[in-house]
Order: sequence, then C-alpha cells, then structure tokens
Amino acid sequence: MSTRDLALAGWQVRYTQRSFWRNRRAAFFSLFFPLLFLVVFGTLLGDVRLDSRGGLRLIDFYVPGIVTYAIVLIGFNATAMQLAALRENGILKRIRMTPLPTWAYVAGTVGSTLLVMAASVAIMLAVGVLAFGAHLRLSTLPGLLVTLLLGGACLTTLGIAASRVVGKPESGMGILMVVTLPLIFVSDVWFPLDDAPGWLSAIAGAFPLEPLASGLGVAFDPSTTGVGMSGGDLAVLAAWTVVGCALMTRTLRAVTRRD
Repeated sequence: MSTRDLALAGWQVRYTQRSFWRNRRAAFFSLFFPLLFLVVFGTLLGDVRLDSRGGLRLIDFYVPGIVTYAIVLIGFNATAMQLAALRENGILKRIRMTPLPTWAYVAGTVGSTLLVMAASVAIMLAVGVLAFGAHLRLSTLPGLLVTLLLGGACLTTLGIAASRVVGKPESGMGILMVVTLPLIFVSDVWFPLDDAPGWLSAIAGAFPLEPLASGLGVAFDPSTTGVGMSGGDLAVLAAWTVVGCALMTRTLRAVTRRD
C-alpha cells in the first residue's frame, strides 16, 4: 500500500461525499429520518420517567436508542446496499480498468459512509442534549465515544459482509430488514423491554444491537459512575467486530477477484 494509493482512497472519499450531498433523498434518510424520530419522541414523551429504571427520563433512553438505529441504518443497511449496487451494476469491474485500485474505491465508499454516520450521530447527540435536556456528562464521554467507535466498526464490517448475500439492489433492502427489524424491536431501541421474557432478552443480548443501545445508555444514566463504560456490552461488540472483520475480509477478497 503506497502513499499514492492512500491519496487515491482519500480522493474517492471526497468524490463520494460530493455525490452523497447532491442526492437529497439519501441525505434526508441518512441524517434527518432518525432525527425525526428523536424529535417526535422527545417532544411527546421526553419528560416521562421510567419507574422500572430508577426514574430515568425517557429522553435519556431514546437518545442512545435512536443513535443505535442510525448506526444500523447507515453502517449496516446503507453499506451493504452500496456495495451490492456497485457489484450488480458492474462498477467494480470497470474500476479495474482505471488506475484506481479496487480496494481504494471500496475504502473510499465505506469511508464516506462513516463520515455520514459520524455527522448523523453528532447531530442527534446535539439535539438530544441541547433541545431536550438529555443527561450527558463530561465524565461519561469516554465511554460514549468508545462504544460509538466499536459499535460503528462492528455494524459497518457486518454490513460489508452482508453485501455478499444481497442479490439485486431492488430487493436487497427487504432482505436486510428481515434481519435488522426484528432485532431492533427486541433490543431496547424503540421502547424499554424491562418486562420481556428472559429468553428473549438473552437472544437480543447475544446480537450487537442490544449491547450497543445498552452501552450508549450507560453514558446517559444519571446513576452511572466512572467513565461510562459497560464491560459486558463492549465485550459483545468486540466479539462481533472480530466476526465482522473476518467475514468482511472474505467478502472483499471475493469482490476484488471476481466482480
């Protein structure tokens, strides 16, 4: 990997970013669709308190939950759909005839997605804290950032791997929603599941969405002490990140060799 290749990957990030912001529909669904949920929930239910969680304000539950939803939407779904479209439309084949290495093109596309994810998360955290008074302290910021970075890496690598099983881009979103939608509803993302059966909580906790939402929620809980890290949640996310990296590597090898 040379400096020239890295410069080409950086150029691809800039180019993909320009294309993204010119696509108003993509920008809306990536940035403002999750924010819309946060505004609605925060306005209607933000001051409600959860007795089952020590009087936690509902806005302190919804901010980490909607942030988790945004990471799923952008890191997993959008990444899988983008790479599947590049493969099915023959773009990756045509890239081989240019000076741009295939890996640099893919890295640029994924890098642009990560920038969009970071922007979406930053906007929602700002709105949640400044507009609705979500409880976030400087002392818990380290835990929040570590959980965000690990969760983003986890779902992005899994999204790259999932692009391999997505067929036509027109039907790909349906396939992805079959995987993500049930997990979203059982993973403490949309509403607290304090009364859920133990077996359901155990299943949700074995997948990355519930540990991500729970790990982010630690930083917003007023009763949290220390830097706001949940060791158990981070361990699950780390394990899935390892799995995602392994599957991603196989997927990218297949992409660069065949597509």
